[in-house]
Amino acid sequence: MKKINIGIIICDRYSSCAGGKCLRSLRNRDGAFDRYKGSEVELVGYTTCGGCPGGNVEQATGEMVENGADVVHLATGLVVGYPPCPYIDHFKSFIEERYDLEVVVGTHPIPQNYYETHMEIGTWEGPGWENILRPTLADEKARRSYD
Repeated sequence: MKKINIGIIICDRYSSCAGGKCLRSLRNRDGAFDRYKGSEVELVGYTTCGGCPGGNVEQATGEMVENGADVVHLATGLVVGYPPCPYIDHFKSFIEERYDLEVVVGTHPIPQNYYETHMEIGTWEGPGWENILRPTLADEKARRSYD
């Protein structure tokens, strides 16, 4: 079994986040980490984007690569914050092209309280959101466990 090394980039608005939901979902293989069920995974980097417009993304990803990253996850907070990060697509394409790494949008399942709010106000309507939400949407029971 090949070990998969991952890095996580979180939104700078949550710079004081201890990573509890991301790390729990990694350990339990929930949300966007369910893709690693049955695999050994090591976290090789965890940091913020550096604030809008993502001044730390290049440097942080470079360090993750030096530490052996195979995949970079853009944390769920980039999707559920209000407003959601306007640079998600840019970060994803930049990292994929610059570092030839797979980028997954999401970490832990979207908490139900965030899901309900964003659905009510229509934040995730429009093209592209279905693909962005897919890895972390989960079912209601899983979403509620991350409230």
